[in-house]
Amino acid sequence: MTEMTMGKALTAAMRRALAEDDKTLVMGEDIGRLGGVFRITDGLQSEFGPRRVVDTPLAESGIVGTAVGLAFRGFRPIVEIQFDGFVYPAFDQIVSQVAKLHYRTQGRVKMPITIRIPWAGGVGAAEHHSESPEAYFVHTAGLRVVAVSNPQDAYTMLRQAIASDDPVVFFEPKRLYHAKGEVDLDADIADAAPMGLARVVREGTDVTVVTYGAQVTTALDAALAAEDEGISLEVIDLRSLSPVDYGTVAASVRRTGRVVVTHEAAREAGVGAEVIASITEKCFHYLEAPPLRVTGHDIPYPPAKLEQHHLPDLDRILDAVDRVLGRPSGVPEVTA
Repeated sequence: MTEMTMGKALTAAMRRALAEDDKTLVMGEDIGRLGGVFRITDGLQSEFGPRRVVDTPLAESGIVGTAVGLAFRGFRPIVEIQFDGFVYPAFDQIVSQVAKLHYRTQGRVKMPITIRIPWAGGVGAAEHHSESPEAYFVHTAGLRVVAVSNPQDAYTMLRQAIASDDPVVFFEPKRLYHAKGEVDLDADIADAAPMGLARVVREGTDVTVVTYGAQVTTALDAALAAEDEGISLEVIDLRSLSPVDYGTVAASVRRTGRVVVTHEAAREAGVGAEVIASITEKCFHYLEAPPLRVTGHDIPYPPAKLEQHHLPDLDRILDAVDRVLGRPSGVPEVTA
């Protein structure tokens, strides 16, 4: 085991993929000589050359369109979108071509493209640099969508994504790039948990808290705080947003009878709404209280100095826990 940051774990995953398969390429804006805005690709171009680690023009639709052509010819492109809010120029390529070509060709054409997106807030960034667009892609059939929350998953799941014949939208929480953890660099991805499985990161008995990305850390902090009051929270990291591992989530909710879902993205039509709807269908007779969501607000992402009021925090999660437990809440009940 080696202790490293999530950023270094992602670099190590790409370095290994490039070394093992000369059909693997990395493409993106300023990813070569500069090593990317977050230095995730630092050193890869000097090691593998500019034909394998390609500095592209500032044109996201062109980058993804080129990746489609490369995938047609048997390559495995890894595309870096510089920031989450910059993915929209490539949205048409991703949802109209990348997601559908395998299906429309009856399996004759594979799309082994990995689209890495530095994602979400908490870093005090400028406008269009802290967005959470995952629901757009989750809604699109034909895409795998994953979000990592720790260095080991970053390393293993990126390698799994690159090896997958399906296109993968790979969300990396920016505020965890410098978070450290133990990583097994020699792990065989064939022995790792499948990319689509959720993980119970903390066992509990009273309330199930379902989340992903950087919110996993916040949920674990909430579990520690709740423990001081004699409340046991089970925390589940979804890891995969499409498909969702409802088996793991449902098994937990059937034990606890209560569920809170939290994510940074907006509340309206977010991933949390789908998780709650599906869990209610699967676990209705086990629920002892209505499920609750703790999310970002339905507004454009606020200026950096206000983002702490937008991101779901410890207090908001614990308040939702109180409400599903029928305890006094700091939020007044809304009546029609």
